[in-house]
Amino acid sequence: MNNWDEIRTAFQVARAGTVSGAAEALGVHHATVIRHVDALEAQLGVKLFQRHARGYTATEAGEDLLRVAQTTDDQFQQLEGRIKGRGNDVSGELLVTSLVSFAPLMVGILADFQKKYPDVVVRYLTDDRVFRLEYGEAHVALRAGSQPSEPDNVVQPFCTLNVGLYASRSYLDKHGMPSDLESLKTHQFVAHDNPDGRAPFQRWLRANIPYRQVVFRSTDSRVMERAILAGSGIGFMGTEDAAMHPDLVQVMEPEEDWSAPLWLVTHVDLHRTAKVQAFLQHLKAHTGVGRAT
Repeated sequence: MNNWDEIRTAFQVARAGTVSGAAEALGVHHATVIRHVDALEAQLGVKLFQRHARGYTATEAGEDLLRVAQTTDDQFQQLEGRIKGRGNDVSGELLVTSLVSFAPLMVGILADFQKKYPDVVVRYLTDDRVFRLEYGEAHVALRAGSQPSEPDNVVQPFCTLNVGLYASRSYLDKHGMPSDLESLKTHQFVAHDNPDGRAPFQRWLRANIPYRQVVFRSTDSRVMERAILAGSGIGFMGTEDAAMHPDLVQVMEPEEDWSAPLWLVTHVDLHRTAKVQAFLQHLKAHTGVGRAT
């Protein structure tokens, strides 16, 4: 049956016992109530009500309809309560996305968040592609580079990713320390397999170093990091990540345009939900950034 409006109307008539009472409960004209009841009775081929001067009394068939409609109404009320509750509770899935290079930062923060809110299931997806928040692919996205401009997204500045150029001591022992940009052009490099990458340091590399000098190439930042540590060549790394490896040496002063701003991106429809706000505040508290807004 597709005539839910008529069923709801008949339910209200059975509850109120009058057309006027049902019309008031539904916020419609009394003629609409009569039309709905007549149409439902015609479709079912039975009388649902006995009409009399005091109003409408449900027949046996009408009582059956009332019981089913009451159960359905109760279930809808429970569903409404659950849905509204989810908006107020920090529970369910939290889907966060970023580049894999941010995993060392994000994993610990997400693990702490899940411990704080045990009803949350954390899903952390890493990929080079841009996840579409408007299609429900993520609740929160951490992005690097130019400010995201997709419509209906809430974009907040997060922090700056500081990047340096590093080599392992074993590489420098074998090839020497470059003294300037010209000598740097003769060295071996570890870099992304796509020379046209959007990252600021990738653009600098493309403009200043012949791509043939990139002797170790990968699409995975973790692989590139291991290759730099293994002495395959000079490469870019986040300064905080590099500081955790005492064998790495910074080969030149960082250029200002190597750094990349980081952005927190949420969709406007989910930005104010308790779960998203709780995670934004948790993330900012753990990284020393201001509170979520």
